[in-house]
Amino acid sequence: MPSISPASDTHAADRTLATDSTPASVPTMARNRPFGWLLVITGVVGWLASGTLVLEKLAVLQDPNHTTVCDVNPWISCGDVMKTWQSSLFGFPNMFIGIVAFAVIITVGMALLSGATFARWFWVGLQTGVTLGFAFVVWLWSQALYDIHILCPFCMIVWAAMIPLFVWVTIRNVTAGVIPVPSGAARVLADSGWIITALLYVAVIATIFFAFIQVFAGTSGF
Repeated sequence: MPSISPASDTHAADRTLATDSTPASVPTMARNRPFGWLLVITGVVGWLASGTLVLEKLAVLQDPNHTTVCDVNPWISCGDVMKTWQSSLFGFPNMFIGIVAFAVIITVGMALLSGATFARWFWVGLQTGVTLGFAFVVWLWSQALYDIHILCPFCMIVWAAMIPLFVWVTIRNVTAGVIPVPSGAARVLADSGWIITALLYVAVIATIFFAFIQVFAGTSGF
């Protein structure tokens, strides 16, 4: 919840990020307004992708023969992915998790843009949630590439949103002192946010290419 308590040592790092006198060592994207916009944008992108998947899942449940908007071929098909056990790992469709989780991200981003500050425990909770979400997305990505062998375009949009979200929530919490790390490591992370993000995107693209190399090479038989 937004913190309205008096100044205290436990919230000093968070208050620093909320002011215009933020130290130069804190990257621009980790400061409240840019960071708030990052949360809103990634949250909206992830929420819209998850919402589309929810609508398509409901249509598939009503009609098992329904063709989803991203059923392109045997390797690109949201409908086929939805029929796998991985798409409902916890007993209900995974996309419902996205609807709720990304709504929380949007709310936090809007709160930051309105000038709200949060206690350290809140940032620890957000970091935990985003980290678990990122780990879940990595698992789904590995399942799609190496077990299911089918890509879901809207799932990939969620992957794309989660990468900068995880990277910058982590960097924000490191530079604010929420995650205690040596100062040298904190500086390296602060200076490398977009590089790390780009490398993760390249890694995802590379793994997709090599997992589906027969398709790209035209030797798959289809």
